[in-house]
Amino acid sequence: MTDDEVLAEFRAAEALLEGHFILSSGLRSPRYLQCARVLMNPVRSERLARALAAKIPTHVKAEVTAVVAPAMGGLICGYELARALGVDSMFVERPTGTFELRRGFRLAPGQPVLLMEDVVTTGLSSREAIAAVAAAGGRVIHAASLVDRSNGKADLGVPFTPLIRLDVPSYQPDDLPPELAAIPAVKPGSRAA
Repeated sequence: MTDDEVLAEFRAAEALLEGHFILSSGLRSPRYLQCARVLMNPVRSERLARALAAKIPTHVKAEVTAVVAPAMGGLICGYELARALGVDSMFVERPTGTFELRRGFRLAPGQPVLLMEDVVTTGLSSREAIAAVAAAGGRVIHAASLVDRSNGKADLGVPFTPLIRLDVPSYQPDDLPPELAAIPAVKPGSRAA
């Protein structure tokens, strides 16, 4: 799948938004990719996950035994990637503010895991999820996402394969360009800023 084809999927789902957005990291951006909208169609979700699975290195696909994704944003894409890879799907969640593996999910000591995100901006939540996998005994050997908003700048501490890399500017709230500052900010994501 080419970058243009991936973006066409987001546009078809009305998931590529323009305006003034507050990201879960607290940064501000003039564009927002609403993965929940692009993933609400099962056929589209499967198509995107299969395209991503094709990009993941063969040696990773041979070693990984589970996909773990952070709730909420990573649930559907994590499940679909696990299905495409033929491995188990699990998720970490933040019942008290810190990611943890719950709901009876277990990882064997050293179990090789792929971490799946919907969108990576700074990499902070990915690193937190990787730490939760390690605390549960697993070992994240690779990470993946539908979208890398950092355009390759985020360091997750493990090799990383996104379906698409985008150079979408983001700004500190107190350092906005005038055209963005003139637009009211909205928070379309699932976490409070």
